[in-house]
Order: sequence, then structure tokens, then C-alpha cells
Amino acid sequence: MIKLACCGDDCSFCPRYNATLNQDEHKLREIAILWKIIGWRENIDPPETLRCYGCDTFNGTCEYNVRECCIEKNNENCGKCESYPCDRIENAFEITRNNTEKYKDILSKEDYEIFVKAFFSKKDNLDKVNPVRNSSEALAAQALSKRVKPRRNYYKT
Repeated sequence: MIKLACCGDDCSFCPRYNATLNQDEHKLREIAILWKIIGWRENIDPPETLRCYGCDTFNGTCEYNVRECCIEKNNENCGKCESYPCDRIENAFEITRNNTEKYKDILSKEDYEIFVKAFFSKKDNLDKVNPVRNSSEALAAQALSKRVKPRRNYYKT
């Protein structure tokens, strides 16, 4: 079972989350430097400010404003919300799409692969846990759409 952040980030692949759980201060320092390089922080923050145990213990403000919404609606993540996908999470998806391309040239191949799993798969992760998208009707319609090929109109009217 994966642990998802409110926005759909996969905590099980997040270097920050894993370094925190492993109490790895050295790794948190490395993350602080990397996040400064890619522009996620203005400064190289001290390791203790990067510790993360997941959204439920986060004291800051969510950059996408979805954490606050999840708390207000008592949802584990956006995928569990009856309003999914809403404008807030769609904005997060747009930012993520832009970052996915932008960071290909900045990150090492290894770091990029980790970022794809941890941060760039939000929509896929949330779609998997959304009960409406995973209902038997939705899954049947999805399977049918993949099997049925559009017909070509051979008759002119």
C-alpha cells in the first residue's frame, strides 16, 4: 500500500520523507542542496527544517492549497474527494507537467527517475484511489473505449 500525500505525491519514493524516517541528516543536507539548485527553495535550508512525516504532520502551507482542503473535507487525499478533480488539483497537475519537462535537463537520470515516482505521477496516483474512476462502470467504459475502433464512413450522404 502506497502512502500518498494530499496532492498525490508518493511518499514511499520521496527522498525527503525517506531520509526523515531513516533519520538520515546527511541525506537531508543533500536534498536541501538539490532543492536549492532546482528552485524549490531560495536557500539551502538546515536539515531539521526539511523533515517530513507526511501531510498530516506538515506545519507549513501547501503550495497547491490542497492539504487544507483535504483536512477541511476529512479526506486522506484529493483522489478520495467527491469533487475530484477540482480546479486546485488541476493546477497542481499543470505545475507538475511543466516540472516534468523542466527537470529532465536539470536532474541526473537517477534523481529524475525518483522525482517521476515521487512527485511527477500525482494524477495517476490519485486516479487509482478515486472510487468513481475505479467503479465497475468506469472501468468497463475504459476497457470498451480501448477495444472499439472508430468506424470509417464509407458512404457519402
